[in-house]
Parts: sequence; structure tokens; C-alpha cells
Amino acid sequence: MPDASPLLALNPEDSVPLVEQIVAGIRRLTEERVLRTGTRLPSIRNFATQHNVSRFTVVDAYDRLVALGYLASRRGSGFYVAARQQVEISTASTCRLEQADDVLWLLHNTFQDISGAVRPGCGWLPSDWLSANVIQKSLHELSRKPGEFLTGYGDVSGYLPLRQHLLQKHLSDIGISAEVNQVIMTNGATHGLDLAARLLIRPGDAVLIDDPGYYTLFGYLKTLGAKLIGVPRNIDGPDVARMEQLIQEFHPKLFFTNTVLHNPTGTSTSLAVAHQILQLAEKHQLYIVEDDIYGDLHPSNAPRLATLDQLKRVIYISSFSKTISASLRVGFIACAPELAARLLDLKLLSGLTTSEINQRIMYQILIEGRYRKHVERVRSRLQEVRGQVIGQLEQSGLTLHADPVGGMFVWAELPAGKNAAEVATLATRENIMLAPGNLFRPYQEPSSWLRFNVAHCNDDRIFDFLKRQIS
Repeated sequence: MPDASPLLALNPEDSVPLVEQIVAGIRRLTEERVLRTGTRLPSIRNFATQHNVSRFTVVDAYDRLVALGYLASRRGSGFYVAARQQVEISTASTCRLEQADDVLWLLHNTFQDISGAVRPGCGWLPSDWLSANVIQKSLHELSRKPGEFLTGYGDVSGYLPLRQHLLQKHLSDIGISAEVNQVIMTNGATHGLDLAARLLIRPGDAVLIDDPGYYTLFGYLKTLGAKLIGVPRNIDGPDVARMEQLIQEFHPKLFFTNTVLHNPTGTSTSLAVAHQILQLAEKHQLYIVEDDIYGDLHPSNAPRLATLDQLKRVIYISSFSKTISASLRVGFIACAPELAARLLDLKLLSGLTTSEINQRIMYQILIEGRYRKHVERVRSRLQEVRGQVIGQLEQSGLTLHADPVGGMFVWAELPAGKNAAEVATLATRENIMLAPGNLFRPYQEPSSWLRFNVAHCNDDRIFDFLKRQIS
């Protein structure tokens, strides 16, 4: 750490004592990985000079940080960021949580309630965009119905009327033909991805993923011991030529991809690219896991791999967490019958059933037309704010990857090779939570890109901050 510039912004007039400000500031910098393990801190004298505080204040703060385990003192050398302690895990365990350390840090901070924070980098709609009254009406109607569903486990596959409705409406509307035994209800899309990954991946297996792509999935796959192979993403979908090279080199079993309104770029895979992907899958005996969690926010019927493939090699996963309620945790898998039977066995062994109460609530919302009307309103609002946000991002000096036709995400690049992670760290000091592009890379490789959620960009502080960083 260079001694020339201050490490923290301290306020001597704040009611919080300077010692506590220093301790809290250095803790935050270590937890946010700005200060990495082994980083040497400024000497006591230099820190005191840079921050205009007493040496005794610095000594007190450093001693407290050593006691808390954030710093280590080396005689004659100074103070260094201490190694983070890992939970002791049996050597026989196949669950490697330490492999997802960076992703776990991000997830913990994502769900932390920070007063006054704005979250242009988050991955969900604002709560006031979601219709709580729609859920309340369904809850009220459900509470008046007698039945063992209130106390029982329910169907292992999931609530039958809901699965039938998904076949007749949701899957049929996007051109997928299947039988009811091919649909399994899950606790959101993440549960579906978990089941598919655990069934089909063994430690050391090569797995193709979108690059950039869904960071939570990356973290989870690493805990299984998978070797992540990133397929570069173009505006019209995965780079098929590069994908074929990677298949020939690494012989992967699976390709996880987000086809419609891709996270983080907001783009969708074209029909031509989708056909080429399926040709590669057939040629190289590759399973594809298609995450369609944002598909309902697309204004038209965009191509899905599962539609073209009719669930032969594609495992189709979706949920209502992004459109109606993350709290209900209602998602589903649709796939080939023999694969569905194996996934159902794994679901039963690992978690028994999924909540029939939640699924009945969702069924009520769907059959009474409330979901369709709600999603139409959300699409309209997203369309309205997207244009405004894109204009503000361009005025701030960022360059867009593409102009998405729907959804909540815009992928924008900082100028002059600026490091998005460093900019995001500076933003946190102003209670602005950005999503830097390195998080969406398989191994957090450096990036100059940022993901913006247009539904959370209605605060001038965001663009004022960006202009200051870019100017």
C-alpha cells in the first residue's frame, strides 16, 4: 500500500471516535477485498501523518484490528492484512465452499440492508414494482379452502394443477411440447440449477458457462469441483466458433447458458446462433442447461433452445422469483422423461418436497389472469425507464454493449480501460452499490464493464458519481 495517499476518509467532527472510524474503515476494506491478504498497511507514523491524527489513535486502532483478526503484526516490519480463517472442513468433503469465497462475500453484501443505499447493480425489481396485493388476494382465497395441503408434504413433483397449467400455457406459449411427468417444481431457479449440476457434474469435470454470466452459478459450480470454461458472449449470443474450439479442447459435459435477456448483458441469443449451439450439442453429446428466469420480461416470443430441441438435450429452468415474488420461491425444471425421473429422485433425497402452499398461491395468480396483467405493467415500466437510463449512462461517458429490447439489465463499459472493481469500491463509500464486470467472469478476471439495473437507477447520485470518476 503506497504511503503517499490516505487510506481512509476520516471525519474528526463525527460523533464516532476516530479509533472506531479507523477500525471500521479498515475492516470494510479487507472484507471488500480492496486490501488483500498480505497487504502491508502504512506505518503508524505515516498513517498518522496522512490522516492528521495522533499516533496513539493509530496504535489503538491497529491493536484492535489485530485482536479482531483483521491484521497481523510482524516485529520490525509493520502491520499486514491477516489471512482469513476458513471453517475446518473434512478432507473427505466434496463441498469446497472456499472455492466460492469471492461470490459468497458478494452475496452476503447483496442481501445486507444498508440504510440510504442505492443499488443500480442489483438483479431484481424494486419491491414497489411487484404487486404485493396480488399475492395477498391469493393468500386470502387460499386460506378459505380446506385441505391437507396446509399441513402435509404434498406431491414430490409439485402441485399437479400448477404443473399442468405450466404445460398448457407457459411452456406451450413458447413452443415446448411435453408431458406432466417432465415438469418438476423447485424452490426457485437456483434450486433447479443445483439439482442439474449435482446430478451431472463430478469433481474435475469441465463445464461451459457464459462469459460474462451468472456469478452465483459460477460460485456454486466451483464448490462441486467443476472446471469452468467461459464461452465469450457476443451481441447475438455465445461465440459458437470459440465454443466448438473449447469443446474439442476440454470435452465438457454441460453448457449453462442464459438465452433470453441474458444476465448481465441484457441481450438474447438469435435463432441462427441457437441452431448452431444445438448442432454442437448433438455432435459432441453435450447437455445444455437453459436458465430462462428473465424470459417473461421480453416483449415478444424470443427463441429458446428448449423450443428448438424439444427437451432432448436441453434442461429448461425458470421461475417466478424475478417477476412476481422472490419470497414464494416457485420455480420449475422441464426436461426429458428419463432425466426428470433422476432429478426427481435427487430432489426427494436432498429436500423431500417443495411448498405446496406457495405453489397453490402461484397457481391462483396464474389462472385468474393476475400474472399476465402484472407482467405487462412491468414490461411497460421497464421500457419507459430503459431509454432514460441509457441516455444518462452515455452522457456520463460510458459505452453500451447493446440496446436491449427488454428486461432490466444494461451492460456498459467504462472508458480508457478503467477497472470496474476499483470504481465499484469507491461507489460503496457513497452508498452506491454497483455490479462490476469482474464478478461476472468465471474467475473474477479484471473488467472495465458494469451491469446496471434500469429499475434501480432513479437516483441522480449514481450518474453524478460516474461523471466524477470518468472526467
